[in-house]
Amino acid sequence: MEISKLVFSLTLLTSVCAFSPSTSSSDTLSQRYSTKVEVIVDDTNKVVESEKWRSNKLEDIRLSVEEKAKTVVTVCNSGTLCTKSNHDGIEGAPFGSFVDYVLDDDGNPVLLMNDMSMHTININSDADGLVTLFAQLSGKKTGDGLNKGQDVSRCSITGKVEKIDLATAEDIDILRMRYSIAHAYADQVMDSPRFAFYRMKPEKVYFVGGFGVLAKWVTVDQYKHAAPDILAMEAGDIVSKLNREHMDDLQLTATHLLGCTKIEKIRVTNFDRLGFDVRVTTRGKRKNKLITDEFRIGFRIPVISVEDAKSEVLKVFQEAWERANGYDWGEEGNTGDDIPIVKIAADSLD
Repeated sequence: MEISKLVFSLTLLTSVCAFSPSTSSSDTLSQRYSTKVEVIVDDTNKVVESEKWRSNKLEDIRLSVEEKAKTVVTVCNSGTLCTKSNHDGIEGAPFGSFVDYVLDDDGNPVLLMNDMSMHTININSDADGLVTLFAQLSGKKTGDGLNKGQDVSRCSITGKVEKIDLATAEDIDILRMRYSIAHAYADQVMDSPRFAFYRMKPEKVYFVGGFGVLAKWVTVDQYKHAAPDILAMEAGDIVSKLNREHMDDLQLTATHLLGCTKIEKIRVTNFDRLGFDVRVTTRGKRKNKLITDEFRIGFRIPVISVEDAKSEVLKVFQEAWERANGYDWGEEGNTGDDIPIVKIAADSLD
């Protein structure tokens, strides 16, 4: 009997209207979600053996810095625009204004500005000058550990702002539609001669993950091609629900999948399309010694909706329960062994 080997890639493509990803962003998703499968068939094309490789590398189960930066700027459709003041007595001083914006297909912020606004006057008086747009995810003040204050992700984009020529801009109709959807007042003012659309061309992008955590400059090309997280709008509610309603499941997960003992506290700290972060505080060997570790639990299949995310989380909880109760389905390895898990941080607190 002749045996042949077939190697192919299963790739799931996603398209999410809410984020309107560019072609380059979709390509990033395709690369991220490619899974290599080796299938061995006989001369009757019957599968006699198959093997699938799953990666436990952190970069494969966690958003990249570029994707996190793009997510912040995509989810936040308003922020602080810092221009150089042209006002008497404070010439050249930084001047901050609250502004609304949308993104074009390349991730460039587009603003609808009144020609009488101070930031518009500052920009028009210094056409070759740089401005900075600062956007920050909002934190909800709840008791279940959601981030708030400085402990939230934010992104600063620095570049030049140019007025959009309505006669030559090919994407102006798309921008008008996006602005109308994102900002209810836009329909009332966008046709006024006092208002105009301006496009910001990024030259530098800086991302901060939160208080005391990762901060990094992101190249404009990396930012442009990164895909925003499709669960970003719902992530806060998912984290809140897990910490509020699934504490028993989290305890089983920490004990039987993460290998933690003497658990004092556990909570989910982050959630995205590739998995979720769990922070576990345990008692140390010495009295009053606490040890805090953070783990990344990755999803084994691509998540493209909230329902997919719920399904994957429940699978993790189910396998933790099965291991806790000694269930063995006769498969190679133990239940839950194929769940991608990586310890991403360790800390000791006295």
